[in-house]
Amino acid sequence: MEKAGGEPGVFGGDKICRSKSVFELVKGSHQFIIKGLSLAMGMGPGKFLSSDKFTAGDYQWAVYFYPDGTTLEDNALYASAFIALASEGTDVRALFELTLLDQSGKGKHKVHTHLERALENGPYTLKYQGSMWGYKRFYRKTLLETSNYVKDDCLIMNCTVGVVQNHLETVQHLLIPVPPPDMRRSLKELLKSGIGSDVIFEVGDVTFNAHKLILAARSPVFKAQFFGLFGNGNIDKVVVEDVEPPVFKAMLMYMYSDELPNVVELSGPVLMCTSTNMVQHLLVAADRYGLDRLKLLCESKLSEEINADIVASTMLLAEQHNCAYLKYVCLKFISAKENLGGRFPSSLISRAMHHRFLNARHLPSTYVGIFMLLLYPVTLLWLDEVLG
Repeated sequence: MEKAGGEPGVFGGDKICRSKSVFELVKGSHQFIIKGLSLAMGMGPGKFLSSDKFTAGDYQWAVYFYPDGTTLEDNALYASAFIALASEGTDVRALFELTLLDQSGKGKHKVHTHLERALENGPYTLKYQGSMWGYKRFYRKTLLETSNYVKDDCLIMNCTVGVVQNHLETVQHLLIPVPPPDMRRSLKELLKSGIGSDVIFEVGDVTFNAHKLILAARSPVFKAQFFGLFGNGNIDKVVVEDVEPPVFKAMLMYMYSDELPNVVELSGPVLMCTSTNMVQHLLVAADRYGLDRLKLLCESKLSEEINADIVASTMLLAEQHNCAYLKYVCLKFISAKENLGGRFPSSLISRAMHHRFLNARHLPSTYVGIFMLLLYPVTLLWLDEVLG
């Protein structure tokens, strides 16, 4: 605001604050693929296929595709497509874009959009959960099946939702820039330099300097070893067995930085042949020293790399170390016909039985693991109930 003959921001001789109401679109996109479109045709009017939910502007959305339309009115001549509000909300204002992807390579996509142009009456308002926007007569069925939008009986739709959000901006006072926290970097440097270290770990032919207080703060096992009732706070050397040096180094780096290190760089080409093998060993070490978050990080990493060559050993590893979610991922992989043909080959069980993790101490849990593998359909149903 300006006072006539005065300075901007001055009213009646006093400075005033400024504020600005800002409207913006917060977008989210999703690609919905329908494979086997011809088999979906004939479901009947009113029956639909639903995509997975996706997020746009703090709300959940989903794409609904009706192969035979929404009602009997058009005698199932048209396919229908809608975007629905799939989470709780009232009077949600949004703009939409729904695109049929041209699979001929010509780039002639069929685009229904309101994102690039203003509507006369403003954005659409979806009153409540389940409200939808879309096209009752999205595409004539006889033309769709022979169009460039269908290839190998597959239809691809891209969807974008722009949710209208409003916020208030006020004039900010000048702030002194403050750098982000750097404790993680400082602790990593402390480990690397060895300054102030008070304990040495002998792991094979390699030694590592560390700090008891930091280790005790991170691991209940080290806390008991150094400061527990039966611990020895004066010990300055610890011999570690059954752990490879790169694995122990990775574990120390995690304890000082709270992040999973690059296992490929740590293992090198000699001791650890694959990053997967390294992560498997790191999971065992994390379980041994009570590092629950590191254990979950390893589970997550292994679940991303699961394949037919390692699923047996990973499954048995998960069984031995109580990794419920990793076990669930393995069983899901085994149950997929495209992965193992719906069966678990005896060659993979044999390979798992001879894996380096499985020694005499682990035989009981190994048998349990194999029993679960052979009865994976029942186990899979049980895990679905337990894990939700």
